[in-house]
Amino acid sequence: MLQQILHDMYIDPELLAELSNVQKHILFYKMREEQLRRWREREAWEALAQAEGLRPPTVKRAASDKHIQWLLGADGEVWVWIMGDGPGDKPYEEISEELMAQRARLQAQREAEELWRQKEAEITKKFRDALANEKARILAEKWKVEMEDRKAAKVLEEERIHEEFKRKEEEERKRGEEQIRLQEEQRAKELYWSLKRAQLQSPASESEERAWEEQLRRSKAADEERSRRAQRARDEYRRHSLRAIQKGTVAGLSSMFRELGQSHEQEARLCHHLSGPGPPGPLAVPASRAWERPLRPVSRAAIVRWFKEEQLPRRAGFERSTKAIAPWFHGIISREDAEHLLENMTEGAFLVRVSEKIWGYTLSYRLQNGFKHFLVDASGDFYSFLGVDTSRHATLTDLVDFHKEEIITVSGGELLQEPCGQRDSPPDYHLLFE
Repeated sequence: MLQQILHDMYIDPELLAELSNVQKHILFYKMREEQLRRWREREAWEALAQAEGLRPPTVKRAASDKHIQWLLGADGEVWVWIMGDGPGDKPYEEISEELMAQRARLQAQREAEELWRQKEAEITKKFRDALANEKARILAEKWKVEMEDRKAAKVLEEERIHEEFKRKEEEERKRGEEQIRLQEEQRAKELYWSLKRAQLQSPASESEERAWEEQLRRSKAADEERSRRAQRARDEYRRHSLRAIQKGTVAGLSSMFRELGQSHEQEARLCHHLSGPGPPGPLAVPASRAWERPLRPVSRAAIVRWFKEEQLPRRAGFERSTKAIAPWFHGIISREDAEHLLENMTEGAFLVRVSEKIWGYTLSYRLQNGFKHFLVDASGDFYSFLGVDTSRHATLTDLVDFHKEEIITVSGGELLQEPCGQRDSPPDYHLLFE
């Protein structure tokens, strides 16, 4: 199955959903390595073809051509910047303090502008009414004023009164503006301490301020979690690669061809194609099965046939050197059924069930607070965890026994301890052995 995924550079979404986060990360690294291998192979073919005059020289890019170059970190991986962790970045707490103070100032400013509009309207109305009343009083006494000098005096009096009211209005406006400014400063302080208390007490509120603060916290936590997962996956992949090299399962270019299910004759045919006029064609995989097996199981009947014709001769599900079926072996049961069987058991309990997603099995493992499921690829001549373990085992029992002493992943520390047996009669695997 892994060879097919690397050949097609595609994995079915339903199958991807069956993988754990560590399996997904490591499978990504394997696919990236396969892409690099194909690119280097193509480059080698082009160089050889050009050297023999079968291909025109490749035109080099001009220096002004656009291209992308990733910045690498000290560990050789693509450098990733997380806000608040880079050199010169402000700490998250300081950014949060500044944003809260800014929001408090803006809110206080909006409230002060509204108060000033109300105050200005009150002042304008107050002096407009007072001036109108005073004019009415003067007009009411008009009948008493008959002489021209008295009329002139009346005009002068009106002007004096108008100037006096205008001066008082300006003074009132200045006092109002100062009052509003002081209220704005006081309101900004009140809003800031209100936000500060809400941050310290963390009340269950649906307000805009709380949602904004929670969004910042979740974003930072998500960035840190993605960084930790990627680092764990890289460490896990390196650990398995080193272990495979120590066991002799990886040995240069020839092992790459074996990983893709190709023989030494196919490798030689590729070298022959390198000297030919055209690009290397697809390498055929010899068919050695008694029946034409589809890429994925299409029905339970197909799975039963596969198990009887290909797995029973390899003693899949049997204890070592006996005719007894292993206590951890189960038939074609679902993920939910497996978790139901394991739910009352302690951490480290496990079972192996026939998968409906791939030609292989699923190892279901009991955690302290939950479960994990690992796909076991059995589509070739060996058994191994899909995308996680580079170790290959001759039998399914060898794989199980191996991980009773060595953990499956460093990040999870999964060690197989107590097998989970059958609870029903007949057992759930009876169709496989009929």
